Amino acid sequence: MKERVVLITGGTGGIGKQTALALAKLGAQVIVTGRNQASGETAVNELKQISGNPQIDLLLADLSTQAGNRSLAKQFKQRYKRLDVLINNAGLAASQRQLTEDDVESDFAVNVLTPFLLTHLLMDYLKASPSARVVNLAGGTADGYIDLDNLQAERSFTGLNTYSHTKLIMMAVMYEFAQRVQNTNITINVCYPGRASTNMTRSVTPEMMPSFSRLIWPIFKLMIRPDGGQSAAKASRSSVYLASSDDVARVNGTYFNTHSKIVDWPKAVLDQEKRQQLWAITEQLTR
Repeated sequence: MKERVVLITGGTGGIGKQTALALAKLGAQVIVTGRNQASGETAVNELKQISGNPQIDLLLADLSTQAGNRSLAKQFKQRYKRLDVLINNAGLAASQRQLTEDDVESDFAVNVLTPFLLTHLLMDYLKASPSARVVNLAGGTADGYIDLDNLQAERSFTGLNTYSHTKLIMMAVMYEFAQRVQNTNITINVCYPGRASTNMTRSVTPEMMPSFSRLIWPIFKLMIRPDGGQSAAKASRSSVYLASSDDVARVNGTYFNTHSKIVDWPKAVLDQEKRQQLWAITEQLTR
């Protein structure tokens, strides 16, 4: 990974931070994004110290807004000449339905529009790489179907179910994106990290869980108790693999599980007509 430039959204904590650490240890130049200057600088200093790699930078941006995404892309272009790996790691599981300044439901904005928009905004810099990779992190449960009438939880917001729904939509959009970059120097794939104790999972409340799952709330809390980043490091392995392994250098439009193995896409993702509808909607929303 030496001399390769990697951008990781949400890389100052959780799975993103552990991904940054692993890639920094491999010698990559790593740029992480965060929203807070102080906590971001603390994370970067920790990453430099532990990895022994001084080539770790911080870019600040609020990725829940389209202005924030455009600001991040502008900052990146001012400082770097190319992008070899983009890891769309940032995610959101809101506790209630809320709209961003763009009048978009917040889960949908961060989990769907941000990876779609940021990948487009940085496309020229990905094309400048001899071999570029875009890695997207899934989350929640991948079963179920995509409800076009409830994309932004207009009809119902159900905590983790809404989070899972937006992640499934992201998978469909990125599958479509991968079809559109075939036979180029860019590959686009999705991986499922698996369970991890992070700030996001520790912020989950019983009310955010499906009603049938609330019975196991005490067990869930035990599973996500602080563990010094161990579970996040384990969950980062599929991202690190897709970002760095020569084995997947030309693999495109593929879904990987938490063990870095190729698995079948969820059935909802394979609906071409619905994928194209989602593509048109995301294009319209991101202008």
